[in-house]
Amino acid sequence: MRIVVGMSGGVDSSVAALLLHRAGHEVIGVFMNNWEEAGDDGACTAERDWADVRSVCDAIGIPYYAVNFGKEYRERVFAHFLAEYRAGRTPNPDVLCNREIKFKAFLDFALQLGAERVATGHFARIGCEGEAYRLLRGADPAKDQSYFLYMLGQRALGLAEFPVGGFTKAQVRARAQQAGLPTFAKRDSTGICFIGERDFKGFLQAFLPAQPGETLDVRTGKAVGKHDGLMYYTLGQRRGLQIGGGGDGRRWFVVSKDVQNNQLWVAQGDDHPALYTTQAQVGAITWIAERPPLADGEALACTAKYRYRQGDQQVTVRLADGGLHVVANEPQRAVTPGQSLVLYQGDVCLGGGIIERMW
Repeated sequence: MRIVVGMSGGVDSSVAALLLHRAGHEVIGVFMNNWEEAGDDGACTAERDWADVRSVCDAIGIPYYAVNFGKEYRERVFAHFLAEYRAGRTPNPDVLCNREIKFKAFLDFALQLGAERVATGHFARIGCEGEAYRLLRGADPAKDQSYFLYMLGQRALGLAEFPVGGFTKAQVRARAQQAGLPTFAKRDSTGICFIGERDFKGFLQAFLPAQPGETLDVRTGKAVGKHDGLMYYTLGQRRGLQIGGGGDGRRWFVVSKDVQNNQLWVAQGDDHPALYTTQAQVGAITWIAERPPLADGEALACTAKYRYRQGDQQVTVRLADGGLHVVANEPQRAVTPGQSLVLYQGDVCLGGGIIERMW
């Protein structure tokens, strides 16, 4: 079987290609360059990753290509990212990148190369129930990436392979080292891919004009400082608020943003009631099965992740107002508009959507 592997220059996609090659498939490595900008050190990080891809493919003994999806990325992912921050929300571009770039633009490119399947280094698994494909959590709970793949549909899952999804990260590195792959000890990438390790605030300033305004105490309604622009803050944030002493001496946290009046609302104490909510309205719903697992008016008990680095939360969901009404069994801290809320039943990812509001 001809399988095209999306290779990032990291250890996970390196081992994905290795495993498929050893299984006897005709494997082609493809490096996706989605962002063309030099890093702070003046060296293009994409060039370093491309060099690692070439070294890995040479070590495995497979052909490789590079393809530029910079235009598609800016139009389909980055433009949305900026629009969401402009509107005062906190988006997750990796989720959209998986749907629009890796499993749309890249998938189409791979099929043009004659591929029967595409593969990536995601820590997730694919199962079947009858004729329907299911997205399952990866075997390593600390590295599971099904959260970032909830927007995929049946076509994408039917053509996808996640070769490392059944392994732990330690096992992946061990296999890379045993095979002599040069990426076996390469550090995992962190943060948003097009920002990397640069200062987030400085990056945004280059694209969105700052609009300073007042920071207000939710308890008194009085100003306690100035903010640099609502786009630089997210709910639950406590660092960089530039608030002096005052109040009861406890730390300040962002509890809400009033975009219309350009006001940042804060409260003292990480247990302040304004930080916690139990209900959320979720829009832009995507179901893995491409149909909802519940009927109108029906309640479904399942678990949810309100953000990636979070344990499963017990919730009840109902279809409502063109989206999903989610009620958590326990109060949830700093639920943030623009973030993805992803639903599960055991290891099965049902789908998810974008948090619109909470109360």
